[in-house]
Amino acid sequence: MRRQPLSCWRGSLVGMSMNTSATVVVARPTLRFDIENAPEAAVSAGARRIALTTSGRRHGPITRLVSPSDIGELIKPFVFLDHAEVAPRPEPLFGIHPHSGIATLTVVLRGGVVYEDTTGKTGTVATGGLEWMKAGNGIIHDEVLNVDPQTTDLLTHAFQFWINLPSKQKAEPPEYLAVQASEVPQQMLPDKRGWIKVVIGEYENLASKIPNYSKQFLYHIYLEAEKQFLIETEIGLESAALLPAQDAVINDTEIHAGEFIEFDRNGGTIEIKGNSKNPVDIIVFGGEPYTEPIFAEGPFVMNSDKEIGEAYRDFYAGKYGEINYSQ
Repeated sequence: MRRQPLSCWRGSLVGMSMNTSATVVVARPTLRFDIENAPEAAVSAGARRIALTTSGRRHGPITRLVSPSDIGELIKPFVFLDHAEVAPRPEPLFGIHPHSGIATLTVVLRGGVVYEDTTGKTGTVATGGLEWMKAGNGIIHDEVLNVDPQTTDLLTHAFQFWINLPSKQKAEPPEYLAVQASEVPQQMLPDKRGWIKVVIGEYENLASKIPNYSKQFLYHIYLEAEKQFLIETEIGLESAALLPAQDAVINDTEIHAGEFIEFDRNGGTIEIKGNSKNPVDIIVFGGEPYTEPIFAEGPFVMNSDKEIGEAYRDFYAGKYGEINYSQ
């Protein structure tokens, strides 16, 4: 059977998702609109319209907000997004698994992640840090959640994005980069209303260490209670946002904690307002549309059906190597 672009997403190859044999999968409420024909929203002049919201689909402690076969078609190069709130465990969350054709970015809001892969790279990222891995032409890696010794919180709270790579980078060797909290560019917002961290891309005089192969941005914004902040976005850029833990008002629309938002492709402002009781965190991200064909299956995201087949053959032939655990 011929694989089709994106629509053939068939899930995990070797434990990409959690073992859910004892877990009930709960479909959470979802509201979806055609991105090009979104209903008019009651927003301020010049504001970017919200075209879609979703609270995703929960698998135990993991909520899948974006997959390549659904919303990932709308916000390329970001083709996948998981939201995790997990108690630390000695065993890996996902198990050892391969990738090719993408980069993964893990944003650790709380807790920590320990990493190891077939290139021999290892790393530990704690609260506020970032873990970036370019799978390139093929890698096998392992991630284990742990407790940040600087906090007393026993939950790890993180987001993981899959970022599609241009064809040139799909053929390159794997790379790994751990960025600790102190290395993430950050500045205070005017009037001490909060702060902004630049996870990907640039903002004013700040620039992220995370490699960027096209015009992309990802900001983590914190606002004090009852404060607001405006971001101006370009026409044509695909943009989205999510709320990790608190409700907020975005372009005059109330958005609840845990929800993901997709905006239309017209330029304009994204206005974020905190409520009267609590501060608010928000992740805002996007980039220029990806024009190369995308074929996705399991952990592989490539440009053709042939390349998907080659990725499977290379993996089963042992070309991705083996992990030599340091511990």
